[in-house]
Amino acid sequence: MAKVLIPTPLRQYAGNQKEVDIAGATVGEILTSLTSEFADLRKHLYTDEGKLRSFVNVYLNDEDVRYLDKDKTAAAPGDTLSIVPSIAGGGR
Repeated sequence: MAKVLIPTPLRQYAGNQKEVDIAGATVGEILTSLTSEFADLRKHLYTDEGKLRSFVNVYLNDEDVRYLDKDKTAAAPGDTLSIVPSIAGGGR
């Protein structure tokens, strides 16, 4: 099982948990299992077409999966998957 770190803004959709253990051999399988267990997370992570939203960054053991094999990136038991939504804003 991989440990999935849930960011604060999304915890309300994951039973208010900051991390969960999810089985899967790839990043895609882990995210699919995660959104199956916590259905409300799906709309925050994926578009209606089933693509990971552009402002959602996923890291496997601190490596950005966009620079690896994306959702096909292999995951091993004990790995940590971090979901990091981009946050915009600021001002004067």
